[in-house]
This record gives sequence, structure tokens and C-alpha cells, in this order.
Amino acid sequence: MYEPTKRQNRDHHRGGTGIGLASAKRFIEDGAFVYIFGRRQEKLDAAVATLGANARAVAGSVTDAGDLDRLFDTVKQKRGTLDILFANAGTGALVPLTEITSEHYDETFDINVKGTIFTVQKGLKLMGQGGSIILTGSTTGVMGTPAFSIYSASKAAVRNLARSWAQDLRGTGIRVNVLSPRPTLTELAAEVVGRDAMIEMGSTTPIGHVGDPSEVAAAAAFLASSDSSFMTGSELFTDGGLAQI
Repeated sequence: MYEPTKRQNRDHHRGGTGIGLASAKRFIEDGAFVYIFGRRQEKLDAAVATLGANARAVAGSVTDAGDLDRLFDTVKQKRGTLDILFANAGTGALVPLTEITSEHYDETFDINVKGTIFTVQKGLKLMGQGGSIILTGSTTGVMGTPAFSIYSASKAAVRNLARSWAQDLRGTGIRVNVLSPRPTLTELAAEVVGRDAMIEMGSTTPIGHVGDPSEVAAAAAFLASSDSSFMTGSELFTDGGLAQI
């Protein structure tokens, strides 16, 4: 669940599908060596086969401290340092207010918020001057969305983590920013909202079409690169204008 840089040979990590896979591909094209992280071994194997020689995979969950330790121990042993960390793991489900359960809340916040916190905390030990941390947010963090309040609240939390961490990281030379996509046609979005619904949502944006993961990956490459060297604590929307009007 983490990532690379633009125009430089650097080491990083990310996931096996959707925005994660597209970003890993883009980072490798820009010269990065990438580690991807996710729970489904078959998806990871398929991703590495697609990405080629400059990608490796580690299986595990961001909700498991031992799995995260194993991930970053692997990176340290094999590569030594980490330049870009893309914390992109996330989950969500359409659940209206009257049907929210403790289980739904716990799962969403454990992955989207707790997972992000400890992914960054543990990965930070391998980072130094010039490092870039990218957190995946969402337009739902700034918009009201029916039956999506828990997911939306978790993404609003992620947005504020970046603001606070930008303060915590003063003097380290490490930047942290949020990348907020939607509507983007990913596997998760198709499962949660529906492919047709995502396409329809895309048609309502000023751009007029649903986003492709490669378009989000391009923005991730920008945040990973020195081209965004004067950005920290910021949020970059790749949403076709959905949350901007």
C-alpha cells in the first residue's frame, strides 16, 4: 500500500488493484522500484506479473501491526530506505443511518483511519529528507453522501491527519498530502456503488465522464515527485470537478 516517484529512481509501495495498481504502474514507468501490499495473494501475484521486474509484493493487512512490521522490515532489508509512501488501503459500504452497526463502523475506521495511521507511523522510520507521503482521501470527506456517512467520516479524518502531520513533520524534509478521487471506476467502487451508477455519476461532473484509475495515478505521481516540493498538508482532488462546484 505505498508508492514511488516521478523522474527519479526511488523505492516505494502500493496495492494490487484499481488506483493502487495504476499508480504502481505509473511510478515504475517514472523509474521507481515499487513494493505493493494487500490482503489477497492472488491479486498481488497478478499485479506483480503485470508490473514486471521493478515490483515486489508483500501480503498482509493494514489492520495487523505484525503484517505492517513485516512489510517495512522487508523494504529495509531489500532496499534500505523509503522515498514515497502511498497509504491507499480503504474500504466502504452503503449503509444508511438507521442500519449502521458497531461492526460496520469498526471495520471502516480500522482500515481507513487506524490502518493509515500505523502504516505511516511505521513507514516513517525509513524515510528522510525529500520524502513524500500520500494519503488517499475522497470527495465524500467534504460532501454529504446518502448512506455513506461512516466512510465519509473516515475520509474526513484522513484529511485532518495530513493537516496535523504536516505540523508534526516540520524540519524533517518530509511532506504529506491527500489525494482525493471520485468518481473513479475501480473494482471497489463497482462493488459498493455499481458500475452503471459510477458511470452515471461521472456524467454529471463538469468533465462529463467517470474517471479512470490512470488519471488518479498521474496525480499521485505529481505528489510523489519534486514537482510538488512546495506542497504539504494539502488536498488534491481528481474528481472531474464533482466536489468543486
